[in-house]
Amino acid sequence: MKVLTESILRREFKNKLPEEYIVKSNTLVTPSASQYLREKRVKLVTEKKQQKEDNEDIKINENLYKSPNISDKKIAPKYISYYSQGAFEEKPEHMTQIYGNKLVDKDDPRIVFRGKLDSLQSQVLKLQVLVDSKNISKLNQELEEVLNYIREILRAEVLNENFKRSDLIGLNEQKLREISHKPKKFLGVDHILPNYKMGVIIIELNSLRSSVREVEIAAINAFKKGFQIRRLDIIKALNRLSSCIYIMMCKHKAGLYK
Repeated sequence: MKVLTESILRREFKNKLPEEYIVKSNTLVTPSASQYLREKRVKLVTEKKQQKEDNEDIKINENLYKSPNISDKKIAPKYISYYSQGAFEEKPEHMTQIYGNKLVDKDDPRIVFRGKLDSLQSQVLKLQVLVDSKNISKLNQELEEVLNYIREILRAEVLNENFKRSDLIGLNEQKLREISHKPKKFLGVDHILPNYKMGVIIIELNSLRSSVREVEIAAINAFKKGFQIRRLDIIKALNRLSSCIYIMMCKHKAGLYK
């Protein structure tokens, strides 16, 4: 039995791309080779003539396949589908790595969640530029802490680690919750109903707070399996982050960053 791999096709197609590619009936075509042919729009044709099976037994499992040229030597595929465990020698354009060499579609809920976290970081950085131009150093220091907090959440998800941090801008989880619920008691200002007259800083902070809520929803979609929710540590961290940014809005309104 022969094995047709993507690397073999790439060598054969180096100078000319055929309209169809003919293989013998006993040829094993790897998933990555099939994907490559589809991408190049080359029709795969199998010879109808029956041929005697080769004596060599080539076994295929979820992760490894034996080379037809090197006896008993196992070759690990470069990439593996997270869904089907199929092997790929090259990363398909519509897929990306989720853990190690495992690939998922780019619209996988976990990749969408990571993308939302990336966008959130960009939004913080943009706000920092604005705050820096207005010389509000105390607020910028807290935004830098928020930025690092977001990056720690991303790291915990990518590395499949528990998110252990419980404090933010000098406040523990309990204080973040209390102050965000009772800003009048702790900061001397009423709850904020944003309007354009409050100025660009509060409006941008409010936009950041709204984005955190969107990331939280993306996290629930990513970690929900049936009626079970995994990664409650990350969802809780995002909830506290939203409270933190609301507190920052109230602190700015109260003039505490001057």
